[in-house]
Amino acid sequence: MLNQLINLVKENAGDAIINNPSIPNERNNEAIQTAARSLFNSLQGQAKGGNLNAVLDMFKGNENASSNPMVNNISSGVAGDLMKKFGLDNAAAASIVNQLIPAVMDKLKNKTNDPNDNSINLDQIIGALSGKKGGGLLGSLAGMLFKRK
Repeated sequence: MLNQLINLVKENAGDAIINNPSIPNERNNEAIQTAARSLFNSLQGQAKGGNLNAVLDMFKGNENASSNPMVNNISSGVAGDLMKKFGLDNAAAASIVNQLIPAVMDKLKNKTNDPNDNSINLDQIIGALSGKKGGGLLGSLAGMLFKRK
């Protein structure tokens, strides 16, 4: 799943990272990697911290990621990591995550729900976030809950 997140961040990094004067061009790839890893770690922390249902809810329904409270929490974590790693101020980091994280989460949700896109599915996400390959029982249970929509 981390590779999918890196690719989604890279696809959406345009104005947020690539064309951002706060991130030196020679560090663009490092910023993409940092944002993707931080996003993954935040999702994993939420899932392992007892918020699995809230994580699953992000991948259901029709709401945009920007209106999901969990995405706001995740964005805060990513912003904090970017501030530490690149010496950004709060406004610069917030600008990056506000452009990047909702777009990445919406695309991840769309990929997960697209029957014609088998690059990532809910079982893979739950498996990655729970640390169990393929999701195991947790992924199976989550998959059953997810299909009930």
